[in-house]
Amino acid sequence: MKLFLIHILSFLLLSFTVSAKTHHVGKQHGNITIQQAIDMSENGDTVLVDSGHYREKNIIVNKAIVLKGINKPVLDGENKYEIISVKSDNATIDGFKVIHSGTGVMEDPAGIKIYESRHVSILNNELYDTFFGIYTQRSAQCIIKNNTLTAIAIAEEKIGNGIHCWKSDSLQIIANHINGHRDGIYFEFVTNSIIWRNISTNNKRYGLHFMFSNNDTYITNTFRNNGAGVAVMYTHGVKMFNNLFEENWGDAAYGLLLKEISDSHIEGNIFTKNTSGIYMEGTSRLQVERNLFKDNGWAIKIQASCMDVNVTKNNFLGNTFDVGTNGSLVLNNFDGNYWDKYEGYDLNKDKIGDIPYRPVSLFSMILEKIPPAMMLFRSFMVTLLDKTEKIIPSITPENLKDNSPLMKAYKS
Repeated sequence: MKLFLIHILSFLLLSFTVSAKTHHVGKQHGNITIQQAIDMSENGDTVLVDSGHYREKNIIVNKAIVLKGINKPVLDGENKYEIISVKSDNATIDGFKVIHSGTGVMEDPAGIKIYESRHVSILNNELYDTFFGIYTQRSAQCIIKNNTLTAIAIAEEKIGNGIHCWKSDSLQIIANHINGHRDGIYFEFVTNSIIWRNISTNNKRYGLHFMFSNNDTYITNTFRNNGAGVAVMYTHGVKMFNNLFEENWGDAAYGLLLKEISDSHIEGNIFTKNTSGIYMEGTSRLQVERNLFKDNGWAIKIQASCMDVNVTKNNFLGNTFDVGTNGSLVLNNFDGNYWDKYEGYDLNKDKIGDIPYRPVSLFSMILEKIPPAMMLFRSFMVTLLDKTEKIIPSITPENLKDNSPLMKAYKS
């Protein structure tokens, strides 16, 4: 009986494979358009598009097909249309150069948009001068991988996000390069998804932006020179591992903004040359460990509204200010880190400082209330005030200290 079932299944699989067809589009294949080839195809078919410049009004993929470009054919929306609309499960869009989509604030046109579909793959495409780049709405188990997205608009209101995901689940956003958009990657009401090995640079607002998106993970991404780095807001259960947050400078800029998040984990990241490495507000039950904070204005700014934040086994090197805060009540832990400004000693040679380190300087507390005082930075008076405060703390938070500072940088 088992052998009979195996033969039946093999026959059905062979029949499906044999029935799948390939449709060609290009000058050598007559005057057929891409949309005509899609309309002629059946589920499981492949539509191959030769290199060339195609100006078709809104290509609609409404079947489970592979739409594949050969030598990067150009799909031109002429600044009028959404270019590819995917409205079928199990579709693949692979190997196109998608340019000049239409714009609009009501319909959110995109270079490639996925509508309420599952198991869609968007692979190896180049998107240039599109309003939104790749957009998913109410979709699940989709893969967006190895795409390059470049926007050229100057004003933020005239450009959408590079990869925009809304009310979706179990997405994989992998190895994409995003440049010049409003937000590089945007998640809103997106769950159980992974963002891995992307490079998001020079975006007007955020390299990555989370809103109401729970139980997601982003790993080994680079966020460089964006308007304000990465923002994670109104969210819980986010894992942030091994990312690079670099050169996010500005009056209100940071490598990573955390606002009203909980039960999350930040580990193995590098924060370098940001106005603030991490800025957190209304954050609770957060683990921050094994990260490098180097050459930032503030390594961490933690507001008094945060609680149960555990900062441990991190290295703080060359930051102007290690920690800043706006309150005196401290409900967080900062034990077991390496601070290059620590001037203590280790008489018992256990590699842990014998006296606590207070990472909040008096001058940083003054700056919280009087920002223009920054012009006095590096003056003799400021140095004297900070030295005095370390000996006799009076203004800085009494409980915000590292009781077991490491004498050497932490090595994982």
